[in-house]
Amino acid sequence: MEPEVLERFTWYMREQSALTVMFHTKVAARMGLSATDEKCIDLAMRAEGPITAGRLAELSGLSTGAVTGVIDRLEHAGFVRRVRDPNDRRKVLVEVTVGDVEKFGQLFEEARQSLIEVLGHFGDDELQVIERYLQLQIATFRARVIDT
Repeated sequence: MEPEVLERFTWYMREQSALTVMFHTKVAARMGLSATDEKCIDLAMRAEGPITAGRLAELSGLSTGAVTGVIDRLEHAGFVRRVRDPNDRRKVLVEVTVGDVEKFGQLFEEARQSLIEVLGHFGDDELQVIERYLQLQIATFRARVIDT
């Protein structure tokens, strides 16, 4: 790969990353949370049902101790609650209290509209390439940075 190409793409990724962090910092502030807490509730919301603290630690790359603090703060703010695992009463699960989270959905609508606007500039073949790129980027970044 030509150094100039790598430099350009590095700049794009850094800019996208900075914008994403700033967006989520803004959303978190409106929710009365830290950016880490807001992203952890996002991970919990995207899980298929209640999630263990251990699984949230795996997904976030945080230590289990840090995740316990996140869950404590989210529970105190009314965004999650701890529930017993119906299959194993020794386990505690984290359940998102959807009603409290849905009122912040409007915060994401402008971002969604931006995505629709941008994707509208591409044809189906181009979208397949973009999707493949994003899938590879997510998997590689998770494996090398988060899951290490």
